[in-house]
Amino acid sequence: MWSNNSAAPFLLTGFLGSEAIHHWISVPFFIIYLSILFGNGILLVLILSDHNLHEPMYYFLAMLATTDLGMTLTTMPTVLSVLLLDWREISQRSCFTQSYFIHSLAIVESGVLLAMAYDRFIAIRYPLSYNSILINSRVMKIGLGVLMRGFVSIVPPILPLYWFPYCRSHVLSHAFCLHQDVMKLACADITFNRIYPVILVALTFFLDAMIILFSYILILKTVLAIASIEERAKALNTCVSHISCVLVFFITVIGLTFIHRFGKHAPHVVHITMSYVYFLFPPFMNPIIYSVKTKQIQRSIIRLSGHSRA
Repeated sequence: MWSNNSAAPFLLTGFLGSEAIHHWISVPFFIIYLSILFGNGILLVLILSDHNLHEPMYYFLAMLATTDLGMTLTTMPTVLSVLLLDWREISQRSCFTQSYFIHSLAIVESGVLLAMAYDRFIAIRYPLSYNSILINSRVMKIGLGVLMRGFVSIVPPILPLYWFPYCRSHVLSHAFCLHQDVMKLACADITFNRIYPVILVALTFFLDAMIILFSYILILKTVLAIASIEERAKALNTCVSHISCVLVFFITVIGLTFIHRFGKHAPHVVHITMSYVYFLFPPFMNPIIYSVKTKQIQRSIIRLSGHSRA
């Protein structure tokens, strides 16, 4: 009904065909969102308050938790509004802004995982020089570089969205705004918006994954040179949490990419579900992984709960 009004708001979409049970579908979403906020919030509190966690590894973990919180707070309002309240309208500017933060934070998360791989590489390859290499100022520069890459690189495809005319349907495919979803509604030449993201994905997600893989090949080579089996196990154990988070993140990225590229004949619900898995599964799992696999985090939780009882 808004096909002739280019400035009209967009309409978000929940689970097509299941609108009658959206309020029931919202329950697990609400629980997952609360779990993400609680889990990542606790991680941040622990790292900021416990001096035993004031190390480069945990500073990078704090960046990961902050990124996950940012992604959650970016998508949560519109998802719950659609599922709980059936509020589907979103202004164009709000939609473009949400899209900008969603894609920026995804690139930031990939960059943080790369920075964490660098941290593990230095810790195992050059253990005696670890603290002199990863000084606080260098950690801050790495963090700033990761942020700048994420928030600057996504500007070129998002800016044109603000001046594109939208004379087609204003209905989006998800309960949040994605660049690839919005650009298809534009009545304009979107060649740049089609090509740029492909190049960007290759230079960020794909390149990050390759560098992380290469760093772990070098780490494994270093560990295998250690004579003691106990020392080998101890060295590898410090990487388990990070490897798990990397697998969770990149497997969901690959899964979403394959569904979008090769699953054109798959049911619409598969595309929608995979999108939610991509946005919710890594932020949900990361705090659990680090709480279960990292003894320092476990000790910090015990100390925090002890103080709370006191």
